[in-house]
Amino acid sequence: MSWYRVARLIFLLWLGSPLGLVAQEIDENRLIIEGVFYEEHHDFELSRLSYATLYDRTSARVYLFREVTVSILGKTHLQESIQRLTLWASHHPDSLETPRLLIPLYLSTQQLDEAKAEAKWLLGRSKQVIDLELASNPFLYAGEFTQALKLLERIYTQTSNEKILLRMATIMEEFTQEQERAIRLLETHRLMNYASDELYTRLLRLYAKVNSAEGLLRIYTVLYEERHATQYLTKILDVYAYQKDISGAIAFLEKHQVAKRTLYQLYKRQRLFDKAYALIDELYAEEGDARWIAEKGILLFEKAEDKASYALIRQVLFYFEKAIGLGVDDSVYLNYYGYTLIDREIDIPKGIAILQDALRQQPENTYYLDSLAWGYYKTKQCQKAYELMERVVAEEGTDQPEILNHWDAIQKCK
Repeated sequence: MSWYRVARLIFLLWLGSPLGLVAQEIDENRLIIEGVFYEEHHDFELSRLSYATLYDRTSARVYLFREVTVSILGKTHLQESIQRLTLWASHHPDSLETPRLLIPLYLSTQQLDEAKAEAKWLLGRSKQVIDLELASNPFLYAGEFTQALKLLERIYTQTSNEKILLRMATIMEEFTQEQERAIRLLETHRLMNYASDELYTRLLRLYAKVNSAEGLLRIYTVLYEERHATQYLTKILDVYAYQKDISGAIAFLEKHQVAKRTLYQLYKRQRLFDKAYALIDELYAEEGDARWIAEKGILLFEKAEDKASYALIRQVLFYFEKAIGLGVDDSVYLNYYGYTLIDREIDIPKGIAILQDALRQQPENTYYLDSLAWGYYKTKQCQKAYELMERVVAEEGTDQPEILNHWDAIQKCK
């Protein structure tokens, strides 16, 4: 109850007004309170009844409009509300309030032609944004998406309202098959205005739908540069992998100085051994992981021009021995270390023992079996070498030059 009504009630009582007038005022206030109370508690049936009673007693339009609004909210007595509102409108033909309420009423009762008629009447008399949006609904419900889009576009042109734009994008994506146009509008809005997460999500979905890796990459990059969240970095790398654009991924990681482990692996994959080698000390300083010492041995050998250099081999072995001394026992490094000892004939028995340790970790690894077979070959254990190499060739074939060379030599030995 408003303070005005409370004060007026007290004033009437103070004047000693006729009891009937006071009772009428009290009853009206009670119905108002009930209507508001029931509406707030979502009991729309009783709330509508309170407002309907108020309107019948007073003929005040505010009560009729409230009655109809509650009817729409509760989806109750819709047809009756249409009749009561239409009757009121016959005496007030120029009211904009009528179509604003009749449109949702007609839509709720699936009377699309009547809803469109009210929308057209409203459009002929109002250019307000709220009315344009309301008038677009009957055309959407009727499947007249082009007309609905025209109305929404008028609203967006006036307001740059993102919610309107997202609604347009939904229509273009799902009904008019104008995904590219939707993308252009969303991208323009993003560049000219603040963009919400919902807009970015919609853009990503559209780019995925039209299979635009470039678009996905652009949006994920924008999001990463704004928020530095790992999830976006992961998506960026996924897109580069999908495109098989390793150079692009490297350039991105170099620019942002992130995911250095990944960058290191990409350097190795592209045989950029100098860059990979330069990164090792930084990674070791950051992580303190002795594996990077073993990696340094591998990279030192891979990037060397003269791989037969005795000094080089001694330096490579130094790094492996240091890493293993610090507790590194990864079979990858054991295989590399053991094979180097064997192939360079530095300490073949030690190399064989190291390779046997590697195979205890991965007994079926054909690369380790090949290395061990080579060790047996070097020590003239030809039958053992043959049995192992036969398994390697059966699984890997002889496409790799190193396997073919080993196989030829071991066959002759046997």
